[in-house]
Amino acid sequence: MGILAWIGVGIIAGFVASRVVNQKGHGMVYDLALGVAGALIGSYVFNTLGEPEIRGLNPYSVGVAAMGAIILLISYHTIAGSQGHR
Repeated sequence: MGILAWIGVGIIAGFVASRVVNQKGHGMVYDLALGVAGALIGSYVFNTLGEPEIRGLNPYSVGVAAMGAIILLISYHTIAGSQGHR
């Protein structure tokens, strides 16, 4: 997948995930980083389950990346919340 597709998927998926978990976006750079990390996590999880990998800028890829970003955010909040950081 090309760099522009990663950026597009990352921005959309990061924004969706931050809205689902935090009820607000956190800016384009944060959402992009969250979305790209989510794409990596989502790809790993979906490949482990036998599903196809992310390919290009399409609804499936955005969904996989958003699911990975949601997993990342929930994990972060669980760890940070248990240590008293919010």
